[in-house]
Amino acid sequence: MPSLNFLEIFRGSFTLIILFFCSLLSVTFAFERWWVFRKARQRKVDDFLAHISGMLKEGKVDKALEYTSKIDSPLARLFNYALLHREMAKKDLEELLATKRQEERLALEKNLGVLGTMGNIAPFIGLFGTVIGIIKAFQDLALSGVGGPTVVARGIAEALVATAAGLAVAIPAVIIYNYFTRKLKVVASELEIFSARLVIMIGAKH
Repeated sequence: MPSLNFLEIFRGSFTLIILFFCSLLSVTFAFERWWVFRKARQRKVDDFLAHISGMLKEGKVDKALEYTSKIDSPLARLFNYALLHREMAKKDLEELLATKRQEERLALEKNLGVLGTMGNIAPFIGLFGTVIGIIKAFQDLALSGVGGPTVVARGIAEALVATAAGLAVAIPAVIIYNYFTRKLKVVASELEIFSARLVIMIGAKH
């Protein structure tokens, strides 16, 4: 029996081509989110807080503003935003910081939906390819008029490859999506904790 040419199967199956582009999207956005979350985690948080606290105690608010503006992280942006609005009443400042935290959260959530979508739809695309492959196998069998594995081999192979490809795209996408969702919750919790500390540090008015 002649060997199957999987490259030929790939070229002849539009579902496999769709899954290939889905995998490219998943990889692209996975690296993009990895880079964003890498910057989002503030390194040496204790040193950062101690440095800010020291400057505030010395009344060097301008230096604290300059320092936080140079750091590209949600925590630094939150601190910078709070310092810019430090003259507000405590309750108003807390509400304002809540909106800033939500803004940072939305920025971190950006494009995560793509990974979630790829994880959800890829198995269905693979299943669709499986159905198409089975249909082709029966068409080939009907046209040939004779039985045998060689007649239906191409269609069955395309069906199985489509199933495997759908799972190969979906499983990593779901794992990566859950990983970044977990990191998002951690960053959001950190922002909430340090936001409360910051209000106390800057001595907001009641």
